[in-house]
Order: sequence, then structure tokens, then C-alpha cells
Amino acid sequence: MTTRTSAPDTNNGAAVAERTLAILSTDTGRWLGLHAGRLDSPAGRAELPVTPRVKALLQLALLCRCWQKAAPDDIALEPVLAVVEHAWRRPDFPRLLAHSPDSARPFGLIWAALAPTGAATDARRDLLGRLSADGYLTPRRKSPYLHLGTRFYADLAGLGHELASYEKLYANSMLARADGVPVTELDVCQVTDTVFHLSDYGFRDTGLNTEARERALRVVERLTDHCVGENAWEYAAKLLLAQHCLGSDPLRTPSGTAALAMLAGARSPDGSIPGKTARGRAPASAGPQQYFRWAYQPTLVTALTTLLLVNGRHPQPVPTTAPPTARRTR
Repeated sequence: MTTRTSAPDTNNGAAVAERTLAILSTDTGRWLGLHAGRLDSPAGRAELPVTPRVKALLQLALLCRCWQKAAPDDIALEPVLAVVEHAWRRPDFPRLLAHSPDSARPFGLIWAALAPTGAATDARRDLLGRLSADGYLTPRRKSPYLHLGTRFYADLAGLGHELASYEKLYANSMLARADGVPVTELDVCQVTDTVFHLSDYGFRDTGLNTEARERALRVVERLTDHCVGENAWEYAAKLLLAQHCLGSDPLRTPSGTAALAMLAGARSPDGSIPGKTARGRAPASAGPQQYFRWAYQPTLVTALTTLLLVNGRHPQPVPTTAPPTARRTR
């Protein structure tokens, strides 16, 4: 975790932010518990396009994996996890992963890495064997971004591989070269996913030395300010989590508190975030299924962020144990 923290509060701002965070976490988690089942319902299978539906289920599985690690006794997890477990038991799910050739192998790896305990054991083993046999777990011509994601999920799946070290992958990432680059030239998803994969969503230290971590945090905070200015709700939620994963306490940074207040203001009465941005929010005329398609991903991202902040904030500095040039090479 980083040695960087923001200045201590001189008023009750942190307490207000903590209450706001807790409400957002509860509301978004409850909405997912009520509505995520649409993804694996007969209506969802009939009406939702295959590849986006599969991607949404993989995202839900990632949320459940983090939820089980951060708050395993939270009863709000149960209905969400039940959706994932039911989907993973479906014998046709491995076939759906390959519906789009471009996403078949990354989806397959993620599906195998996030499989609930005891789910689809034989199919998982077969798929992982095919990925190893066809060279997917080698560098080949992967971009640094895809390479890092592949490394993360291969490690999560317990696979042997020939992929590059985290140190090398970070050095080649957009984030490593982004200090001073205009925010309009940066890809929020690439920046945040780099942080998430290095830190396992905040469950381990990034392995970055203090200087590199400070540079990365400056980039993330600049991007957070920009996304708040643009009312980009989903991106702001991702960046809040990235601040946390870099060892900061976003409830004590100006950009973090602004992003949290924006998300709280965006929240619908039912607890959902009604779109990725203010300009791209669901129309008032949207029916339940249409609204679900607008709200699902930004609500899930906000639920993931607030869950991990509620259960894993570190408002006090913890000295890094990494030497100045160290990086994880596992």
C-alpha cells in the first residue's frame, strides 16, 4: 500500500462521505440482487445479445469473487452469487463463450478463472487445456493491455504460462507513461484495469515502488477530476476504486469526494445508476428490460467500488515493503 494520504479532515466531511459510501454500497448491491437474475432468465436469454450477456455474467462473477473475499458473510451477496452459480451450471455456457471468435479465448479464460467452487469441473479443465495447447498463454502478439489481463486471469486460474512479468507489463503500459499526458488522450479502462490487475482489486500490494505509485496516483486523480467534470459516472466509479488500489483513501482526496458525491446524486430511487454518463442516462420511457441494459454495468461497477471501499479502506499510511526498484515477478 502507498505511503501517500491526503490531509486529515478538519470537519465532519469524512463522516458524511462514509455514510454516503455505505448507502451507495447497500443500494447498488440490493439492486443487483433484485435484477441480476435477468441475465440468466428465459427472457434475458431470448432478448439480450449473446456476447454482451456473457460479458455481463463474467463481470458479475468478478464482483462475487471480490465480494466473497471482502465480506463473505454479507447476506446481500447470496442472490447475486446464486445467479453466477446457476449460469456456470448451464451446460451450454461454455459454447456461448465462443459465440464471438474475437472474444472466445479471453472469455474462456475469465470464465475458468472465476468459476464458483465445484462448478463445471470437466468443462473448465478441457477449456484450460485447449488454451494452453494453442499457445494463448504465451506473449505472441498481444498488446501490453491484453497481455496484462491474460496474465492476471491465468494466475487466478492457477495456470502455468510463459507470459511476461508484472514488472515488464507495467513498464509497457499506458499508465506507466501517462504522467503529464493530457487526460483526453488517456483510456480510462486501460488505466484502471492496469491498476486492478496489478493489485488484484486491492487485495494485494501493486508492487510498485513509491515513486511509481505516486506517478500513477497523479494520473488517476487527474482522470477522476476530468470524469467528474464530464459527469462520466461509470468511469468515475472505476477511478475511485483505482485510487483505493493504489493505496490512497479516496474519501480524503478532493477528486475522490467529488466523484462520490456525483455518484450519490446520480443514483436512482431504486438504488441503480441509470447510465454510464449523465448525457447517456436511460430515457424516462425505458421499459424494465431496456432500463436494465442501461443501468446494469454502471451499477455493477459502482457496487464493486463501494463494496471494496467500505470493507477495505486504509485511511492511514502503511509503509511499502518493496525496495525502491522492486516489482512482483511471480
